Amino acid sequence: MTSASIAVVAGDGIGQEVMPAAIRCVDAVTAHYDVSLDWREYDWGSDFYRRTGAMMPVDGIDQLSKHDAIFLGAVGTPDIPDTETLWGLLIPIRREFQQYVNLRPARTLPGLTPVLRADQPIDMVIVRENNEGEYSEIGGRYARGTEAEAAIQEAVFTRTGITRVARFAADLAVTRRGSLTSATKSNGIVHTMPFWDEVVAGVVDEVAADHPGLTLRNVLVDALAAALVLRPWDFDVIVASNLLGDILSDLASAITGSIGVAPSANLNPPRRYPSMFEPVHGSAPDIAGQGIANPIGQIWSGALMLDHLGQPRAAAHLVAAFEQALADGVRTRDLGGTAGTEEFVTAVLANIDSVGPTLDAQQEERQP
Repeated sequence: MTSASIAVVAGDGIGQEVMPAAIRCVDAVTAHYDVSLDWREYDWGSDFYRRTGAMMPVDGIDQLSKHDAIFLGAVGTPDIPDTETLWGLLIPIRREFQQYVNLRPARTLPGLTPVLRADQPIDMVIVRENNEGEYSEIGGRYARGTEAEAAIQEAVFTRTGITRVARFAADLAVTRRGSLTSATKSNGIVHTMPFWDEVVAGVVDEVAADHPGLTLRNVLVDALAAALVLRPWDFDVIVASNLLGDILSDLASAITGSIGVAPSANLNPPRRYPSMFEPVHGSAPDIAGQGIANPIGQIWSGALMLDHLGQPRAAAHLVAAFEQALADGVRTRDLGGTAGTEEFVTAVLANIDSVGPTLDAQQEERQP
């Protein structure tokens, strides 16, 4: 039996609801593949902050380092500034564990009516640089409360940071349709963005030497945002800086149906440290506790985690199970349906048993 240790941080708001729902689904699917996950729950988040003045204990990173992966729910609450909740939990985990790739797939899901006209199926992955760029800690506020008050925020782009995320994106594109798009704003941001363009192009040239089918196009981010709305099916893999990737990935998720379905993986590709898996949606305090939260983002993040742990068949099985629920018309309110969290999970659990034989048959057909 294969086993792995998973740190669980359900966090705030609907995280407390979608996390146990997703764990039930992950456990149900791993039972089919002789995989055992040891879940270790940590009660960190806004309630922990109210009790202790911190989002996690001083040795929190050390505790998490003992696990194979981290499964995160949602972080944030209206009465605590985001500078405390995000910079006290999520961002330190990403940076201390060098999770420099934020992977966000977005694609057309069965049974969902697209928000926009969709002439063709959408299937893209956004690779967001996750450790530097525009989200640096360098800067400050000056002359507070005076007419001369100013705020300065420095963006930091390193050759190492750009190279490693560009190589990940290029390698990923090679395994898909071979098309890589780089988001830039080099016509307006005159230092960091031309540097980004140069390093990305150099990396792609190296990868393309062994994979001549790989193509790269640089697109200004404003034009890219418009193209995602008008022709999202044209895109395969998009690589972007921290800020641009954050914005574009939310847009891509909304286009495909709802940000509530969007998963993400914060990856340390060399696997020296644990990677973290979380839905893109926030804590949604306006619907927390009502039993209506969409669990797909958390479930799909669980599938990304299984794939990272070396269980691609279990991951595909879990995705097929929630896609079948959608195809059967079981949808939460954000997707235009009436199902609650529990009703959707019940459908997924039933499908885990029923779609397994179909997946096995498809696998056999692919064998040479």
